[in-house]
Amino acid sequence: MTHTARLALALLASVTLTGMAAPAFAQSGEVNIYSYREQSLLQPLLDRFTAESGVKVNVLYAGDGLLERVAAEGELSPADVVLTVDIGNLVGAEEQGLTQKITTPVLDERVPAAFRDDDDNWTALSLRARVFFVSKERVDATALTYDDIAKPEWKGRVCTRPGDHAYNIGLIAQRIAATGLDATRTWLTAVRDNLAYPPSGNDREGVKNILAGTCDLSISNTYYMGVMLNNDAEPEQKEWANSARIVYPDAETDGTQVNVAGGFIAKYAPNVENANALIAFLLSDEAQSIYADTNYEFPVVPSVSPSELTLSWGTLKPASTPLSEIAAHRAEAAALVDELKFNEGAQN
Repeated sequence: MTHTARLALALLASVTLTGMAAPAFAQSGEVNIYSYREQSLLQPLLDRFTAESGVKVNVLYAGDGLLERVAAEGELSPADVVLTVDIGNLVGAEEQGLTQKITTPVLDERVPAAFRDDDDNWTALSLRARVFFVSKERVDATALTYDDIAKPEWKGRVCTRPGDHAYNIGLIAQRIAATGLDATRTWLTAVRDNLAYPPSGNDREGVKNILAGTCDLSISNTYYMGVMLNNDAEPEQKEWANSARIVYPDAETDGTQVNVAGGFIAKYAPNVENANALIAFLLSDEAQSIYADTNYEFPVVPSVSPSELTLSWGTLKPASTPLSEIAAHRAEAAALVDELKFNEGAQN
């Protein structure tokens, strides 16, 4: 059986297992992407890449299961580039042997060391900060720290999504990396007991509850402010967003915790040169600006400015803890959430 036939067979099996459409098998002048990122967010970037490079882009979009698919397909996988969110997925892919070294020199030239793998097996493509949305009416503070929300004055005023969600696991893992496990246990216990209700829903629900008066501070990702303010399909979300303002925790000290959207080149990528060209493009000023304007995220390339809307929320000073170090504490963070029964809410 030829290599092309094996690729086609692997893709057919993939479709049979999942019921999802898969990209065409690899050909010269093409690049195949597996993406967790939504099509509406990614397509403007890919259209520009094809227009400038002439390389055809085939994309398989899915909400989950793509890393497992790449692993199951093995040497037959047609995937060239995998785009995902959360540092846990990027480090997990490397640990499973699903990656190969990104060789475009653009990577080391443009991405700070804290936001890429030491051996260039993955890279961040944009940043998202874990911040505080606070009530415009009931919170006067303009500067807050993560330690502040563990203080008695915030009793019954804090809300967040479940503690075992990747966004909160990243925050807790960063705290472990920065302050140690015991200090983080003490902090997370106090945060749990300051919760207005047991963690539930998503980041938008927390902001909705600020408007409702259920809580005064929601731990949320920055970009949800932009998403809600521009949600014409559900205009009530504009009201939620307008009831709150963003405070960047630890902006004047250690910096705000960030997570990433990023990508890697698959170990058995059939179009390695095109994959590296795509990564280089995604780190260009043009692509980084598109990320910023479309997704309300922060460019990972320091010289590229966030969107005007994002800048209106304040200035992000990212915490300096390397992403790989944060990822190393994710299992401890998850265990701590379970140990403290965080998702049951306040216990005193």
